[in-house]
Amino acid sequence: MSTDERVVYRIVAAARAVHGALGPGFMESIYGRALSMELKDGGFRVEREKTIRVWYKSAPVGKHRLDLLIDGAVIVELKANRGIIPVHVSQMRSYLHASMVPFGLLLNFGTTELEWEVICKTKNPDEP
Repeated sequence: MSTDERVVYRIVAAARAVHGALGPGFMESIYGRALSMELKDGGFRVEREKTIRVWYKSAPVGKHRLDLLIDGAVIVELKANRGIIPVHVSQMRSYLHASMVPFGLLLNFGTTELEWEVICKTKNPDEP
């Protein structure tokens, strides 16, 4: 198992602990605070609502806040919906593209079982 896989496994385990304790039905912010606590207790560096700049043609065009950034290496996007849908995956791909982070983890707390999906940054053919 690679280091990245171990990190994802530990984040998902923490999310499962939170989901098991709280269950579905709360707002994303509640899961975010609980997951941050769980991950910090596990030795991770957690940044909540980390602001990143969005660039277009070498100019900043806006800012976006990531739900969680774990150890500066994993974006965690929190959902509390009926399920993970394609637009959530597209959002994560946009966040990865706008940041220097290689992969992200979608976590959905809105279902009876925690749902999760790992999204890897894909290289843009126009990038060097």
